[in-house]
Amino acid sequence: MNNTKSQILLKTPLHSLHLELGARLVPFAGYEMPVQYSAGIRKEHEHTRKSASLFDISHMGQIKLYGNDIESVLEQLVPGEIKDLQEYRQRYTVFTNESGGILDDLMVTKLPDCFFLVVNAACKQADFDYLREKFSSKYDINWINAALIAVQGPLAPQVMAKLQPELAQMPFLSAIQTSIEGISCLIHRCGYTGEDGYEISVSNEEAQTLTKILLRDESLEPAGLGARDSLRLEAGLCLYGHDLDHTTTPVEADLNWIIARKYRLKPQIEASFPGAKTIMSQLDSGPNRIRRGFLPESRIPVREETLIINSEGRKIGIITSGGYGQSIGKPVCMGYIDTKYDDSDDYNVEIRNQKISLTKVALPFVNHRYYK
Repeated sequence: MNNTKSQILLKTPLHSLHLELGARLVPFAGYEMPVQYSAGIRKEHEHTRKSASLFDISHMGQIKLYGNDIESVLEQLVPGEIKDLQEYRQRYTVFTNESGGILDDLMVTKLPDCFFLVVNAACKQADFDYLREKFSSKYDINWINAALIAVQGPLAPQVMAKLQPELAQMPFLSAIQTSIEGISCLIHRCGYTGEDGYEISVSNEEAQTLTKILLRDESLEPAGLGARDSLRLEAGLCLYGHDLDHTTTPVEADLNWIIARKYRLKPQIEASFPGAKTIMSQLDSGPNRIRRGFLPESRIPVREETLIINSEGRKIGIITSGGYGQSIGKPVCMGYIDTKYDDSDDYNVEIRNQKISLTKVALPFVNHRYYK
């Protein structure tokens, strides 16, 4: 997680409630955010896997795009298909640069009158400026000054259905405009933990009231950024600035599935999004490096920026995310290796002058349990 310490920190609409709930706050992406509560990261992680947890993700950017045929312009900026997105459906995609690198990863939802985007906190101003640059003045690009709350875990549907029964049967990656005890919300069925769950966009003014309503349910407990990070790592999900950046393409990140089928199938429709030539070439011929998951043969967690070497000491890759997998009781990590070594079983790292073997495994480390 990229901490910001040299500036005045912003506060989310739930800041005073975090203090009331006993959170330990840390700088993150320009905000003062809860990293954990009194239960601690391990218990918050475990509670999310067995029950449900509430996360404040109001630091994320929320943007609405308005204008006729805006999907055609948006599709020129991402490798995913936007034109076929149905109303109240959501899609994961990325903004790419001219060399095929990822500027940010984001969620896109088609609403009846606009497109709704959720972008990463550290990238949101750059994303907004980028959209302003790419869209002509006939399109409106608006910040949504609202809170964003995630409810994640196998009991999340039960928690939400008590307040609004229709939420229990929402399809995965869908949205609904509804109300909870008179509070207007835009709710998506999605999340960043690998578990079933929801993300709720609600006005700043009513965010605390809604959060307190949600926390009345004994199944639900607050959780911080620490558990959110360990959960997403177990789920094999990328974190921008770590596993993804402007030098990494979707193909290198093993995200081929986000590239529109019309570009991948033969005969192909020619792609014109930024970096399409590089990305499509990598699809055809393979990239020079690829993201993979690893289990260390040690109880010592392997952290990001640790070099991956073979038995001869040759650098063959680098770890981009690592930590302790609470759900499987051992360290987990993922990173990039030179594709020349993708069929090898000779992976090692050095920590404290100790060589530790890595076993390459298929991602995710913990199976996803999204609603189907």
